[in-house]
Amino acid sequence: MQANDETVLALTGYRNAMTYVLQLAKDQNFKLHEGYLRSLHYMMVAHDLSKNPGNWRPGSIYVRDELKNEIVYQGPDRDLIEGLIGELIDRVNSSTDSGPDIVQAAMAHLNLVMIHSFSDGNGRMARCLQTLILARQGILEPEFCSVEEHLGKVQQEYYDVLAEVGQGSFHPENDARPWIRFMLKAHYVQALRVQWRMNLLDKIWTSMELEIKKRGLPDRMIFPLADAALRLRVRNSSYRRIAEISENLASRDLKQLVEEDLLVAIGENRGRVYAASPNLLAMREKLWEAFKGGILSKYQNRENCRCKYTL
Repeated sequence: MQANDETVLALTGYRNAMTYVLQLAKDQNFKLHEGYLRSLHYMMVAHDLSKNPGNWRPGSIYVRDELKNEIVYQGPDRDLIEGLIGELIDRVNSSTDSGPDIVQAAMAHLNLVMIHSFSDGNGRMARCLQTLILARQGILEPEFCSVEEHLGKVQQEYYDVLAEVGQGSFHPENDARPWIRFMLKAHYVQALRVQWRMNLLDKIWTSMELEIKKRGLPDRMIFPLADAALRLRVRNSSYRRIAEISENLASRDLKQLVEEDLLVAIGENRGRVYAASPNLLAMREKLWEAFKGGILSKYQNRENCRCKYTL
């Protein structure tokens, strides 16, 4: 919420491009061509015309490590871009490539980021292409067709493996297995993370269900309590929509939960929202400590990825 205007525009553009990718993937006869790549790039960086949105880079390009103050990668010559992109598109569209979808997607990501065909946004474009290939195979859930969340947690490892495979410049003959291992692990860890979140939600729901029954309250009140336990703000509008009740009944329910010392009201009139009370927060923390201990002992050794579990 504190992001500056440029960051907001960049994130909005990336979100729009990713949404467009999921729409394209619904077409069973979809074939990738350079127009799609350039359109996706335009969506991502149209807020800054100096970055040549929708066009290939006009000249040479270098990737600089700001911390080390050194150039860590040099893209291939500008004259090679159209040919390299053509080969990449042919490979993506090829129906004879029998490799696993997840490997094909990872290799498309690697090749596009190594070609570095744009003035800016090459990493985002490569990850977007990876998502497109997986979504085209029916993997449409964001948690599985994108590993963006995991890469955000291991950003330096992401850069390190690209540096290991690229070795400073465009070397398509290099061994890509370190990259494939990294990406397979990324998908695996992200799937684990979804699994433990679902387990956590189940624990929270069950706990709120028991609390509601103990107090003799209607079952529908589980909805706002579970949201509040996850530190979400509860509104009358969202509650009545999910519980399929009237505005007046939703207001009475939320007021009663405040009286029960489970929620606290913030604001007045139509701007009012509800959050977890100190009492509900204490219940949540107790539940989280028990859950965290069990989930870490179950998964930490398997993924070995220094993931931070937070609620």
